[in-house]
Amino acid sequence: MLDISGEQMKDILFEKFPHIIHGADYNPDQWQDYTEILKEDMRLIKLANLNEMTLGVFAWSAIETEEGKFDFSFLDRAMDDIYAAGGRVILATPSGAKPVWLAKKYPEICRVDENGIRSEAGGRHNHCNNSTVYRKKVQIINEKLAKRYKDHPALIAWHISNEYGNSTDLAECFCENCKKEFRAWLKAKYKTIENLNHEWWTAFWSHTFTSFDELDPPSCRTDKTIHGRNLDWKRFNSDKYIEFLEAEKEPLKKITPDIPVTTNLMELYSGIDYRKLAKSIDFVSWDNYPRWTDTQKDINVAVKTAFSHDFMRSLKNRPFLLMESTPSLVNWHQYNKLKRPGMHALSSLQAIAHGSDSVQYFQFRKSRGCSEKFHGAVVDHCGHENTRVFGDVKSLGFRLKKLDEIVGTKPECEVAVFHSIENMWALNDAQGFSNIDKKYYDTLFSFYKPLWTNGINTDIIGGDDDFDKYKVIFAPMLYMTDESLINKLCDYVKRGGILVCTYMTGYVNQNDLCALGGFPAGKLKDLFGVWNEEIDTLYPDDKNSVATMPGKTYTAKDYCEIIHTTSAETLGVYLCDFYKGKPAFTVNDFGDGRAYYIAFRGEEFIADFVETAIKEANIKPCIDAKLPPGVTAHSRADGKNNYLFIENYNQSTVVMDTKDIWTNIEKKTTVKDKIKIEPLSAIILKKQ
Repeated sequence: MLDISGEQMKDILFEKFPHIIHGADYNPDQWQDYTEILKEDMRLIKLANLNEMTLGVFAWSAIETEEGKFDFSFLDRAMDDIYAAGGRVILATPSGAKPVWLAKKYPEICRVDENGIRSEAGGRHNHCNNSTVYRKKVQIINEKLAKRYKDHPALIAWHISNEYGNSTDLAECFCENCKKEFRAWLKAKYKTIENLNHEWWTAFWSHTFTSFDELDPPSCRTDKTIHGRNLDWKRFNSDKYIEFLEAEKEPLKKITPDIPVTTNLMELYSGIDYRKLAKSIDFVSWDNYPRWTDTQKDINVAVKTAFSHDFMRSLKNRPFLLMESTPSLVNWHQYNKLKRPGMHALSSLQAIAHGSDSVQYFQFRKSRGCSEKFHGAVVDHCGHENTRVFGDVKSLGFRLKKLDEIVGTKPECEVAVFHSIENMWALNDAQGFSNIDKKYYDTLFSFYKPLWTNGINTDIIGGDDDFDKYKVIFAPMLYMTDESLINKLCDYVKRGGILVCTYMTGYVNQNDLCALGGFPAGKLKDLFGVWNEEIDTLYPDDKNSVATMPGKTYTAKDYCEIIHTTSAETLGVYLCDFYKGKPAFTVNDFGDGRAYYIAFRGEEFIADFVETAIKEANIKPCIDAKLPPGVTAHSRADGKNNYLFIENYNQSTVVMDTKDIWTNIEKKTTVKDKIKIEPLSAIILKKQ
């Protein structure tokens, strides 16, 4: 386990501003002709208890009005005014939305879709990542921003671009330059065309290539049946986003080496490998827009959002920023429902509980026109502070001012859920099983939810992380493995770890070739003491049943693997169909640890088993108390102090027993015996 003693656990992102950031995206470039509004904004920023503004996210055309003609006057005023109001600035680079003049003069910077059609001026996030012209233009404006504001006391961080990929199908470019870059990327990886043909298995359907010059990306104009190519195309595009980011930050780091950089990520976005991208930024930030309701469904929304917070924190194992959220509603959900009273503060404090050192909004003031004019904001079109939403933001800001001692602390985690974007890419591309939905994330959430329900701090890890930090690792649907990962899993269990895997483990290698010798691949058969003969994909209305040794029966749905034990102990068997009596749940002693294999899908079983596994590993929850349904607890610590967040997602007040003595750090009162949490609210305690 980690050594968590002493002050080394405190990891403050901004040493010169060690406060919980409470801020918003601010767009004075849209309001340059409205001087009274810009003046009023400074009053409202202070009144709302905001201490940070993110500037310039989409301001390229306001800064560089035509090629080579720069005007920083509006940014100068904003930087000075925000600092005078007691705030700080996270300054963005504007590459997310190119100016019209730039697209018109240099059409080659515009992205080409898989039909060969090039986009034109307008929209956003639709440039070609491999365009040398665009990279050069971005570096020029970034260099000018860095030189101009490098010594400004308001500047605390750089926000590089905005939401790389933009969560659309336009995230890939099929221009001739990108094709050329893809071929070079493949040649660097495979060295020879013979190696590529083998790893892509191109003898299938006579698709063998004779040179790298013949290679094109998978598209509607080529084909998408070569799964190795599909997987490499996703890797290539992810790498090119990271390469573009590196090019963007180069002048910033050269001129302002002490100013940290970030870029805002998007939940569990599937277009970029965020684990790799995280290595190129100093801290993680992300944009969080759940579909909150006022029903019990909020529990599942809370679970999935908590998973995303833990994922973001785990990317660099340090505090992160909640870069964007909405204080009210968004404009792009199918149904844009308001947050119910209490939900804004609760959802914001949820982020803090999982390791965020900020609550930030898109946006400060609603845009007057265009597609985001009805997106939520701190200041509505009425232009004053007498609104429910402004009151919510102001009230939360007052609360956040009392939490500075939490800045830089982190959750202590003894359990982890394994997640891999490349694994998901390969799994979702597989033609077999269920071709509608493999339910990878649903399965991850089903393992995560009982941890959340029981108040267990959890990391979301990948193959490069340190496994030995954890007593238990849950790695469901680990479809794609390589020798390195297999060896690492085996070593982890040998040294005493508890590993839990499921159906679809170890089917293909890193290039999406099926494992010879059957499943699970290679040494995993010895690790789990089983081999998998077949997998039965059930129709949506089909069900099977599994009886476990204690005598309880669970429903199996979606997937049932037919496995055979070699050295494993059978803990559960199927009760129906032609494989009745076959093992469905096993455990294998391996070295000093244990490896569990779950051959079927069943949420009720997973919920019960996860609780059993954490008890077996002696993993303690954040609070020594039984959490009521709809209530969770998470903690942050610095090696000396322990802070507890209890969140109530119910519409009613809950009262919990506690054996410990706490201090309510907002009210500075002592809490013992009973803890009371109001509906849709969170309470923050410090252990005495």
